[in-house]
Amino acid sequence: MSTTTAGGTSLAQQRNLVTDIPGPRSQEKLARKRKYVADGVGTTLPVFIEAAGGGVLLDADGNTLIDLGSGIAVTTVGNAAAEVVARVQAQVAAFTHTCFMITPYDGYVDVAEALAELTPGDHAKKSALFNSGAEAVENAVKIARVATGKDAVGVFDHAYHGRTNLTMAMTAKNMPYKNGFGPFAGEVYRVPMSYPFRETAGIKGEDAARRAIDQLDKQVGAQNLACVVIEPILGEGGFVVPADGFLPALAAWCRENDVLFVADEIQSGFCRTGDWFACDHEGVVPDLITTAKGIAGGLPLAAVTGRAELMDAVHGGGLGGTYGGNPVACAAALGAIEEMRTHDLAARARSVEALIRRRLEAIAADHAVIGDIRGRGAMMAIELVKPGTLDPDAARAAAVAAYCHGQGVVVLTCGTWGNVFRFLPPLSIGDELLEEAFDVVAQAFAATA
Repeated sequence: MSTTTAGGTSLAQQRNLVTDIPGPRSQEKLARKRKYVADGVGTTLPVFIEAAGGGVLLDADGNTLIDLGSGIAVTTVGNAAAEVVARVQAQVAAFTHTCFMITPYDGYVDVAEALAELTPGDHAKKSALFNSGAEAVENAVKIARVATGKDAVGVFDHAYHGRTNLTMAMTAKNMPYKNGFGPFAGEVYRVPMSYPFRETAGIKGEDAARRAIDQLDKQVGAQNLACVVIEPILGEGGFVVPADGFLPALAAWCRENDVLFVADEIQSGFCRTGDWFACDHEGVVPDLITTAKGIAGGLPLAAVTGRAELMDAVHGGGLGGTYGGNPVACAAALGAIEEMRTHDLAARARSVEALIRRRLEAIAADHAVIGDIRGRGAMMAIELVKPGTLDPDAARAAAVAAYCHGQGVVVLTCGTWGNVFRFLPPLSIGDELLEEAFDVVAQAFAATA
């Protein structure tokens, strides 16, 4: 049975291991999970969490772990953040659901208004709310197709957009996301991404954009292309930051050719990269932007926000869903946004980047397996390769991750080849805890050399 333990910042902000990881109670719960939960639902670290907050997770055995994952960039404001908890409790006491398409409520509109204010660009914007990032991406494509009267969708190497049929087609990586699940939706065309670490010719951002555009012109033709969908910083594909100039050049070509530029900011949005959105870094203004993950402090909510005339192109009833914009999730989103504003979490992300980058550079100086350090804000990564080459070293990544997990530090891997570490700490984490976490990361590299 599940239990309830107080979380939030009331938890002691320290790593404390009282058993092996996983401990006996977590192992008992894991056996129950195996009995009742489908094997296809994987688990990175088999500890069962009973409370979380600040920068720590408390498991069923009383171990306190340092969280460098934020539930995959979801609990950006921290677990059980005070403003989120207060607003959710008030909303639950009032009502939990009516379905916005049946009888609307202010919370949905309040979130849409906040998104109009916060997302890039000063044009008139509207939003539609959904449950998950994949659902948001799929609806962005629907909107683009209706608004342009065209069908084709351009996507990129190393992209991840979700696990629904259309978003699997848009996702680049086969295993585990696509393998055996086809056939996939059609009219999706993949072109090269700007991947500076692997651009052996040192291609500039504008040149990489021309390379992608050339393929779109040849394979599809702008006259058939409804939209280009891109993560401004790749997520599951390895936290790849495209070369400067790539996104602006791509957005300019889209604008000139009646192709909608769709920014998938599901993992990078809401202060994660040191700006409210990753697009802000180069002043790129998307026609449509998809958000989820960090939007609601841990509750399921997603959105498509875009130019008002594009959002209004879809016929009445063409957008929505039973749970889309659930009132409790909307209350959580308004609380999370308030936390971000009050505590200037974009600035906090920039200070987190400085600390993490300093620690990673020191570790890389001693371990040639670290081929690249990249990222922005509290969305940082290292790519592991066999020294002196670009050959991915997924085995070393797995060994380092296992060591960190055993020492009570939650780390996540990603990348097309499984050789990238991504660091996504909650922005409520303290510097002392971050320093301790990277002490363990340094030990992990030394222990697995």
